[in-house]
Amino acid sequence: MKTKTVFYCTECGNETPKWQGKCSACGAWNTVVEQPKNLTKAKSSVTSAVMQVGSALRPSKVSDISSEEEVRFQTKISELDRVLGGGAVRGSLILVGGEPGIGKSTLMLQICEHLAKSAKVLYASGEESQQQLKLRANRLSVGAGELYILAENNLENLFDAVQQLKPDILIVDSIQTLYHSETSSSPGSISQIKECTMRLMQLAKGEGITIFIISHVNKEGSIAGPKVLEHMVDCVLYFEGEQRTSYRILRAAKNRYGATNEMGMFEMHDFGLRELTNPSQILLSGRVKDAPGTCVCCVIEGVRPVLAEVQALLVPTSFGNPRRTSNGLDNNRSLLLQAVLEKRGGLLISHCDAYLNVIGGLFLNEPAADLAIVLAMASSFRDKPLPEDFIAIGEVGLTGELRSVNRLQDRILEAKRLGFSSCMIPKGETKEPLQVPDGLRLIEVRNIREALTVLL
Repeated sequence: MKTKTVFYCTECGNETPKWQGKCSACGAWNTVVEQPKNLTKAKSSVTSAVMQVGSALRPSKVSDISSEEEVRFQTKISELDRVLGGGAVRGSLILVGGEPGIGKSTLMLQICEHLAKSAKVLYASGEESQQQLKLRANRLSVGAGELYILAENNLENLFDAVQQLKPDILIVDSIQTLYHSETSSSPGSISQIKECTMRLMQLAKGEGITIFIISHVNKEGSIAGPKVLEHMVDCVLYFEGEQRTSYRILRAAKNRYGATNEMGMFEMHDFGLRELTNPSQILLSGRVKDAPGTCVCCVIEGVRPVLAEVQALLVPTSFGNPRRTSNGLDNNRSLLLQAVLEKRGGLLISHCDAYLNVIGGLFLNEPAADLAIVLAMASSFRDKPLPEDFIAIGEVGLTGELRSVNRLQDRILEAKRLGFSSCMIPKGETKEPLQVPDGLRLIEVRNIREALTVLL
């Protein structure tokens, strides 16, 4: 008997009876792939499971729902709690994604050391045996409390272990290795990932178990699998960083219970991940003094002001078309600022190769870093260093004017705390009254030409 197949969109999960170059639901191109169709038995079991969960719930008036019970608990890792919005929510489904070897499993195993002291934790791995997990746990000094380890790929066997153990927290490593026997496709396929994630979501909401799911990313840097996977879960965390460096950054791409612009920073060691409670000091360590082409800016990551170093290198080009390369910055934004610097700042940089870089693996997408980028390029072009204790904060417009940014007070206080004595800001009315700390000199300018005149 010929196996029936169906076509899925890897971006939105929409099903179509035949292949299409463009998805009719989300409009994405070349995202429709062919997968074996689920068996009728599997569909009926899913439907019955959904109906069973739905029948146990009844609509409740919002004023009658009690909010006295604490539904959020701390993982005891402050950087992770910050990104989660103050801690994990009971009964939530959290997806942790990142490149292989970046430290996802290490982070999850480390939180077990703290959570297992007050709760029952089940760590289910489909990639390692129990002996391998034990060796890694010994290296990380993890093993106290109610921590249980299970090496299993079958979703039904995992659910049987959950029913017997009744854990408070479940960690699945990883979703690409899980499979459901009633779904006729290989582990890691779109249908398997959708089915397993749906069952885990029903388990989390029905039993009140907090579930962490580890997932790999594809070559584009997004979660491997259908886009609908991110819609199912409550929180999506990305663990980023270069494997050749020791710094790791945890970001929230989606969070139903908190902000999505928070950032947590870690450093990888032989004994595991170490929290960096003061990332500004780490990012500025090793900064070269009296070097042209470098400037410090202050950006807001969630509720935390972070100081970052922007470097620029402008050299005469030997080609017909100058090269424009940026790392840690939006390439279109950097091209815009280069055009403004030449037109409004009067620097002929169109015949130069421009290379921009942000130290520490940060990605600056906030307009408050515009002034620092412009000054770093101007400093490299004129081969004249900026003052060592200088920081620049401000947004640059197309006419070369400087515009004020939000939370300027927090930014200058962070600059003063880290030893900076002069700060350049846009001149004019600020969104909030400023209280300048002692020892910090504010340099107010109206446009980039005036800024270049003052500094260079």
